[in-house]
Amino acid sequence: MSHDHDHDHSEWSDMELKVKTLESLLLEKGYVEQSALDVIVETYEHKVGPRNGAQVVAKAWTDPEYLQRLREDASAAIAELGFTGRQGEHMRIVENTAEMHNMVVCTLCSCYPWSVLGLPPVWYKSAPYRSRAVSEPRKVLSEFDVDLPDSTKIQVWDSTAEMRYLVIPMRPEGTEGFSEEQLADLVTRDSMIGTGLALSPEEAAA
Repeated sequence: MSHDHDHDHSEWSDMELKVKTLESLLLEKGYVEQSALDVIVETYEHKVGPRNGAQVVAKAWTDPEYLQRLREDASAAIAELGFTGRQGEHMRIVENTAEMHNMVVCTLCSCYPWSVLGLPPVWYKSAPYRSRAVSEPRKVLSEFDVDLPDSTKIQVWDSTAEMRYLVIPMRPEGTEGFSEEQLADLVTRDSMIGTGLALSPEEAAA
């Protein structure tokens, strides 16, 4: 895989440092409690952001014309739903099938489509994931409890500043007649990175 990055690493490092410094000051002066901060981070990492992407996936599952627009210009199609912003540019979708499973990584840093997935998980930015996702993707997937048939090929996509990916997971069986809102409840953040699968109705209800 080619990985021609054009990143300003110093900018993101500086921003992360500022965030950490502000966080420390807020905690030190008692303006916010660690538990409250954890809840905020949890909300944006797992709920608010990923819910945007889940709406995109649910519409793609139910609207063939929208899916085609995603294939032709994912950034524009995603913007139709109001999801735009930094790190949401230059989007491309990749579709999972029984024959092909797609998985996203950024091997040199942590390019991530914030507008549709929210905050990137810590493991996505870790060196082990960034290296092993490329060298042994099937093993990494098994560690995420995703065990694919040997006949299913795995394609790893290397995200860059020029191209970010959103995985369209396979639609779960038994969801005929589901509304877009019901379908969105089955779409997880990890399934849109490719390190997970969409939930079955039974799993979502549990």
